[in-house]
Order: sequence, then C-alpha cells, then structure tokens
Amino acid sequence: MLVGHVAVGFLGKRVAPSLSLGTAVAAGLAADLLWAVFLIAGVEHFQILRRGPTLTSSEVITRIGYSHSLAMDLLWAILFAGAHFVMRRHWRGTWVVFAAVLSHWLLDFASHRPDMPLVPTGDRIFGLGLWTSIPATLVVEGGLWILAAVAYWRARRSHRRAASCVFWIGFALITLAWYNNIAGPPPTTASSAAGAASLVFFSLVSAWAYGMNRLSLKAEGHS
Repeated sequence: MLVGHVAVGFLGKRVAPSLSLGTAVAAGLAADLLWAVFLIAGVEHFQILRRGPTLTSSEVITRIGYSHSLAMDLLWAILFAGAHFVMRRHWRGTWVVFAAVLSHWLLDFASHRPDMPLVPTGDRIFGLGLWTSIPATLVVEGGLWILAAVAYWRARRSHRRAASCVFWIGFALITLAWYNNIAGPPPTTASSAAGAASLVFFSLVSAWAYGMNRLSLKAEGHS
C-alpha cells in the first residue's frame, strides 16, 4: 500500500488531535522509510524475475524482513512510540504512533502478494494479494484514502485558502503517484537507486504532512 499508510496518519490525527499530522503520517510510512534506507545500504533488495505490463503483474523476489516483517515492525513500533513518549509525554499520541507503525504490516499483508515475513530471516511469507486486482485496489485502498482525507479535513477548525490549496494539491500528487505505482510499469533501476528515489518521495510526503500541521496551527491562531 501507499495511500493506505498515509490514510492511517490522517485517522491517527483524528484519534489524537494534539499529535502532529506529520508524525502520524511518518509513523504510518515508517516501514517504507526504513525499507528505502535498507535498499540503499544493500541490507534489503528486490529482483524482478519476469516483467509484466505493471508492477503488480510482474514476478518479483523481495527481501524485506528487516523493514517489513511482523516481528521487526513490532520492534520499530515500540522504538518509535517510545521516542515519541520521551519527547512529548503524551500517552494517546504515543499509542497512535505505535498503532500506525504496526499497521504497516497488516495493510501490506492485505495488499501484497505473499512476500510479508513474520520474522526477519524467516522463509514463511504471507499476503492476500489485493494489489493483483487494480479495480479492487482502487475501491478498497482508494476508498480508505478518500474517507481518511475527508475525515481529517472536516475536523479542521479553519479552512483558509492557502492551506486548502496545499492540502488538495498534495492529495492529488500523492494519489497520482499511488496510481502509477499500481498501474504503471515495474521499475528499471537497481535496488539502491529505487531506494534513493523512494526515500526522497516518502520524506517529501512526511514533510508535506508536517507542513499541513504547521499551516493548521497558524490558521487556528497558535504560535
């Protein structure tokens, strides 16, 4: 998933309004941010054995146990949530960060072909393969994305034009990137190059969410 993970951040902001939207979105994307770093470092990798017209129709071997296994995502969730509590001392926000990080495995389990391990070096992998059907992905993940964005936007107390433009432009660009990810061709670059591009993209999405949080605070009269 992609927009599904960002949607988790929007919903987390609704559950814990004092939590920064940027932190909530970054927590939802934490496994993918780590995956990008591990690709660059050569710790994880992917290999396309048979190229199809789309990534979802291609045969891909992945090694993502340190960023995406259930055991490691649980560890990352504990570490991220613990760091948030140390800095903010806010229990509700801490639990939201924990749940957002851990939710990554569950959402990817639903969307990926079987490539989601339970432990970093385990041979057993799981996945329900939602992404093998583009129409089903558009309905399920796209529906979650739209509902979460609308829920976040409706909860805002101020809707100034500048903030509205930044939000909906960002929403549109992320949606286009997501659609290209599920309906576009598989990557032609090596794992490390794909990791660098992914790290830039996920960092920009997180930065956009932090920027939206700052715009919201200014619009509501906070310093």
